[in-house]
Amino acid sequence: MNLELIWVLSLLAVAIVLFATGKMRMDAVALLMIIAFVLSGTLTLSEAFSGFSDPNVILIAALFIIGDGLVRTGVATNVGIWLVSVAGSSEIKMLVLLMATVGCLGAFMSSTGVVAIFIPVVLSVALRMKISPSRLMMPLSFAGLISGMMTIVATPPNLVVNSELLREGLEGFRFFSVTPIGIVILILGIIYMLAVRFALKGKGEGAHKDAGKRSTFRDLIKTYRLNGRARRLAIRAGSPMIGARLDDLSLRERYSANVIGLERWRRFRRVMVNVDSETAFRERDVLLIDISASEEELRLFCSEQLLEPKVLRGEYFSDQAMDVGMAEVLLVPESELAGKTVREMAFRTRYGLNVVGLRRAGKAMEGVVVNEPIQPGDIILVVGDWKLIKLLSLQNRDFLLLNIPVEEVDASPAHSQAPHALFCLVLMVVLMVMDEIPNPVAAIIACLLMGKFRCIDMESAYKAIHWPSIILIVGMMPFALALQKTGGVDLIVTGLMSFGGDYGPHIMLVCLFIMCATIGLFISNTATAVLMAPIALAAAKTMGVSPYPFAMIVAMAASAAFMTPVSSPVNTLVLGPGRYTFSDFAKIGIPFTVIVMIVCVVMVPVLFPF
Repeated sequence: MNLELIWVLSLLAVAIVLFATGKMRMDAVALLMIIAFVLSGTLTLSEAFSGFSDPNVILIAALFIIGDGLVRTGVATNVGIWLVSVAGSSEIKMLVLLMATVGCLGAFMSSTGVVAIFIPVVLSVALRMKISPSRLMMPLSFAGLISGMMTIVATPPNLVVNSELLREGLEGFRFFSVTPIGIVILILGIIYMLAVRFALKGKGEGAHKDAGKRSTFRDLIKTYRLNGRARRLAIRAGSPMIGARLDDLSLRERYSANVIGLERWRRFRRVMVNVDSETAFRERDVLLIDISASEEELRLFCSEQLLEPKVLRGEYFSDQAMDVGMAEVLLVPESELAGKTVREMAFRTRYGLNVVGLRRAGKAMEGVVVNEPIQPGDIILVVGDWKLIKLLSLQNRDFLLLNIPVEEVDASPAHSQAPHALFCLVLMVVLMVMDEIPNPVAAIIACLLMGKFRCIDMESAYKAIHWPSIILIVGMMPFALALQKTGGVDLIVTGLMSFGGDYGPHIMLVCLFIMCATIGLFISNTATAVLMAPIALAAAKTMGVSPYPFAMIVAMAASAAFMTPVSSPVNTLVLGPGRYTFSDFAKIGIPFTVIVMIVCVVMVPVLFPF
């Protein structure tokens, strides 16, 4: 083993540790690796940045835009509405249709995006059926992962493996090359989930009780223990608050008081006004305040600020529900805001909403939560203007709108561009299947047409691209090249051959699958595919067999991230709503991963002979 190889393997070990601990963003780690390769002379400048010129990186970015176009035009949401209407009150029918729909829809758009869309649908279904959401959340995440096995463009690992074939001068896979395997695994996944769904009970759940807690304002008030915290206080003449901005008053720090909204006289009537950090108060304004203080502290607050208590009808502004919105929100995986407190996020300043509750592992925290670091899987309760609540999920990619109570009149407008979005999707698929033009060009044509038909605007298109994923792919590609240049690939292949080479190519497929699944526990499935694709092709060359079954087994294994809640963002998304623990995923995911491995080892050589 030469010094250069030791250096590359050391960098790989450092990257895996950083990925696993989550101390640094994955895209930042990938960029640091590029710098290390260039400065050490392991790779030239052009080799280190070769990922930026890879056509599949453009294709992945274009597919993010296509998926967002389907969301913005309501296509994906309407599919969810149709699903609810067809399934009725049958849990079995719902589970089958849910997994089949997500599996098919995820074949053409981001699996993470599809699962995010269907989480509120599943919560609504669980409420109506009076069952625990955990009975449907894990089937939803598994279907999202299986959708990556349905088409060659369904997930980045497929495209990475395909790109490696092309780089070796071989013909790539076709659009539906993976579909037969994906269909079989989806069917088996549905059967498997029907059999084990009774074992899916999230932490602290007792049958269906939790499902009902999301239906009304009063249910959320009870869940987050907000009783007795709401006050209506009128600003009297001479109050030091008159003319002052909200941020300048430091009411949270001084009195543990959080201004949710205010009533103000306009044209002989009182109207509700949204409050932000720049709001200046006036005499006769009536403040709607969330305050976690004793009666004595409340009297002191009113005395010092010259405030007059007013009658409050309903518990915690439930009677103001038409003006003051309330919703549960989930911090998405890989958000740069993870680990920051609400105060550090400047949540009210940035989003115009107030965080009044936090639920972690199914348990609501008491008191003021603005100084509590928000972790992935935490569910936060926000209060504020209904429009700003919707904008939080539509225009911000850090949060997923999880649950809106029934008091909100949700009259979503019809999207006239939906037929155009479907046309663009179908056109892209047809062009890819015909194989007359390169896949990246077909995807860009679909993106341009979506812009032409106003399915998506330019600003939204750039926001739709998940840039951390793009940078991660680009940054991990030099690892494969560095391993090849320094002899690392040959060393790993030699190890694999000594372990399973004498037992034939089928055993080698098993070894590759297990190796991919194990690495995938610590790093993303995309990074796993980048590392394992050249190793698989080298192993096939050493054994003197076709590279296609070896490449396909890597693509399938990279998508089989069923074993832990951190193996994929799809799993992390359902962790909070399903109230799952780490052991829930291990208990259900490990046996299914073994099933997927057996299916792949049997089917792949049939479809792609050695």
